Amino acid sequence: MSTHAGNNMRAALVMLAAMGVFATHDVVVKLLGATYAPMQLLFFGSLLGFPIVAVILLNDRRHESLRAKHPGWVLVRTACAIVTGVSAFYAFSELPLAQVYAILFSTPLLITILAIPILGERVRLRRWAAVITGLIGVLVVLRPGQADLSLGHLAALTASICSAAVSVIARKIGKDERSVVLLLYPMVGNFLVMGAMLPFVYVPMPMEHLGLMGVIAVFGLAGSFLVIVAYREGEAVIVAPMQYSQILWATGYGYILFREGLDLATAIGAVIIIASGVYIVLREARPGTSGNRPVLETRGRAEVVTAPRSSVLQRILSNRTVGDR
Repeated sequence: MSTHAGNNMRAALVMLAAMGVFATHDVVVKLLGATYAPMQLLFFGSLLGFPIVAVILLNDRRHESLRAKHPGWVLVRTACAIVTGVSAFYAFSELPLAQVYAILFSTPLLITILAIPILGERVRLRRWAAVITGLIGVLVVLRPGQADLSLGHLAALTASICSAAVSVIARKIGKDERSVVLLLYPMVGNFLVMGAMLPFVYVPMPMEHLGLMGVIAVFGLAGSFLVIVAYREGEAVIVAPMQYSQILWATGYGYILFREGLDLATAIGAVIIIASGVYIVLREARPGTSGNRPVLETRGRAEVVTAPRSSVLQRILSNRTVGDR
């Protein structure tokens, strides 16, 4: 095996491990979500995650203002990140794990669509066909008219849409904004908004549940770091499709811990969505197909306060001695 192939193999395995860590993170969210509101979980998740993120931010050596250069876009991105977290946590507490993942897998399709007005991306017929096919897969999962659509389904769709917006906006302003701005604003915004809502939803938490909140914070950041390692080690076109392995973790965890089965419609819809997403990744990897590669450059999954976007963390870590833009 060549060195290049060996690197890609290691990168793929690391990415698979990252998805396992993220899936475990989501299992704990689901367990706690049976008792606590998403706002409370996100508040304590951000509170417990701040010390870890503070250490990361110490890597940024430049003494510059944290004022955003594109305040409008940063505000929209922060709002979308907050909504993504609340929606995703609620969806995990209400729906089977595999069903939530199947819907969240539509994020690359939505990124492709949003990149047109925001980034000026040109999407040709084949990628449009993949997007439309993938959205049909979402309808297969949701089964409108055949199954009751709940707030959980709406929350999962909202998380997917807002996560796509977070990603595309980061691509638009990332060359100008400091990485610490892109990381810190959503965290502080989440802390303030969830803190303001906390008195209305608060339920006392025993120490063991606070310990599980610590697990959520650690696993979210650990998953993000593993994603960074995977993309440093291998090619994006090899690493990116590994995110879909979460459906396997979800199916196993769902069956063992929650007695959740994988129904036929969810399985078929997930296959359609995954195939569409992988095709878009492969198309973006071809020279001349995309000027922005918005899906390939989205490293990680739906951004929540406990699992910030890996591409932002990577920028901070890679600039610890020379400073950020």
